[in-house]
Amino acid sequence: MSPRIRILPENLTNKIAAGEVVERPASVVKELVENALDAGCSEVTVELEGGGKRLIKVTDNGCGMSREDALLAIERHATSKIATDADLFTLTTLGFRGEALPSIASVSRFHLATREKGRIEGTEIYAEGGTIREVKACGMAEGTVMSVRNLFFNTPARLKFMKSNETETGHVGDLLTKLAISHPEVRFTFVNDGKTAFRALPGDLDSRVAGLLGSSLTADLVPVRTDDGELVIRGLISRPECSRSAASHLYTYINGRFIRDKVVQHAILQAYRNVLERGRYPVVVLFIELPPGEVDVNVHPTKHEVRFRQQVRVHDAIHAAIAGQLATASRTRPAGASVLFAPPQAPQPAAAVKVAEVREALAAYQSAPPRQHSFTIPLAPPVRIPVTETVAASVPAKEEAGKDEGSAGFFARLAVIGQFNAAYILCQDGGELVIVDQHAAHERVAFERLKSQYEAGGVESQGLLFPETLELSFGDSAVLQEHLATIGRLGFSVEAFGGTTWLVNAVPGLLKKADHVRVLRDILEELGNLGKSKTLMDARDDILIRIACHSVVRGQHALTREEIGALFTQMDLTNFAGNCPHGRPVYRTIPLRDIERMFKRI
Repeated sequence: MSPRIRILPENLTNKIAAGEVVERPASVVKELVENALDAGCSEVTVELEGGGKRLIKVTDNGCGMSREDALLAIERHATSKIATDADLFTLTTLGFRGEALPSIASVSRFHLATREKGRIEGTEIYAEGGTIREVKACGMAEGTVMSVRNLFFNTPARLKFMKSNETETGHVGDLLTKLAISHPEVRFTFVNDGKTAFRALPGDLDSRVAGLLGSSLTADLVPVRTDDGELVIRGLISRPECSRSAASHLYTYINGRFIRDKVVQHAILQAYRNVLERGRYPVVVLFIELPPGEVDVNVHPTKHEVRFRQQVRVHDAIHAAIAGQLATASRTRPAGASVLFAPPQAPQPAAAVKVAEVREALAAYQSAPPRQHSFTIPLAPPVRIPVTETVAASVPAKEEAGKDEGSAGFFARLAVIGQFNAAYILCQDGGELVIVDQHAAHERVAFERLKSQYEAGGVESQGLLFPETLELSFGDSAVLQEHLATIGRLGFSVEAFGGTTWLVNAVPGLLKKADHVRVLRDILEELGNLGKSKTLMDARDDILIRIACHSVVRGQHALTREEIGALFTQMDLTNFAGNCPHGRPVYRTIPLRDIERMFKRI
């Protein structure tokens, strides 16, 4: 009886390996460009035809290869990156597995031309379906040129899963963007069907990000950096007002390698959790540098997934670095960060738009004499509102002591004009109209106060003159029993009254005028979900947000000037004063130029 288990032929094993490494043209470009970067190139050019199905050509000016090395390079598990098993824990290169070139050659018509530095002539190799057809000497510049034609020509089943040329080209462009950001010192050129798609010149990280992601984005990016010895985190993060509808603009790198890691992404989103609206994502370019032995990149052939030796440490360091920088950025209002509002206008001809742009540019360079503007004269004279005794008592002593008596924050300096619809505070800041959402502002202040009290040992409580009974279901009663200590730190004092009935003796001070029983039931619901899809920190923030939301002014509520001044003073002492805990904006500005444009003054 013949054996049922057999050893597969080499051409079949190569195709199986190619299925793991070569998924689409972008996968081929990734492997070839990473090899070029490992070769120390200062310039790399990628050319596509037919979305990469017809041709993928990568040219670099790296160290090149000798004839012997070029022949070995297309053999399976042949690599110059590692030699022993110990090298797996000291990886400093992007590639190391020795599977890319043989896998690519097994499913394409593969052409390799290379010349080592210092050699007179180069080597040219042609392989088809993994079989070497021709090897000869050639004349060429120093470096390497790899051409991949007719990808998946011998595996038509894989070819059927390819998308349109435009889609495949888009994936290649996204990939090159990620690689170019991680190596700003290298010149990248991308040519698609004979036309240059983009060219990234050598420079620093700021110029590379501006060139690839858009120069308009750079005004909303702030640098972040932390260094505790072995772990270094650096990069650029967007302000809360700059966000996207998907996580496609999270560019994260470990030791120069682009990754999509759940731990890193969770740390980033947690830092933005209370300053972005739900469903919105920041723009982040983050580089994490740590010893190679502290991270395992040999998890998957694509090397997008990694494992950290100290996962919690990396997560907390990323979260602290971004959260700290966001807090600093929120206290410093950036120049030119105004949100522009303009009425909808009918489409204008291209020529008219150009003329308007030129006129606007000329006007910006002309020094116009000061004019009296209509909105600078409010219905009631703007006054400087002193901090009331109540607010002064609520400000921590260390923060109050650190402020100079003559200094004032951004909000305290605003000239109050009045209220609109008893929900929005209208102010003037030089040549800008500032509109403040009083509910969002008050909610942010209350949330930050609750969070600081919670971290200091517990939320301030207010005893009830007459305890209230709370009847719960068996499930909610069990949750309350399990998290009794957490409930206490949130400012509630409850005790068992028998069965599933509890007595509420005290509530958070901010909830003394709110429906605290309803809030407590909502908190039990949040704690009941703990362990399913949330961490304790997530649940804590959700609970504090809920308490803050129920404790502040909601809807239409007239405020006196003293109350407005007290609110503004607290906002200046609060982190993330630009957004409420749900991520909604606290204030918006309308520049004078936009108002004059509305009324056809310019």
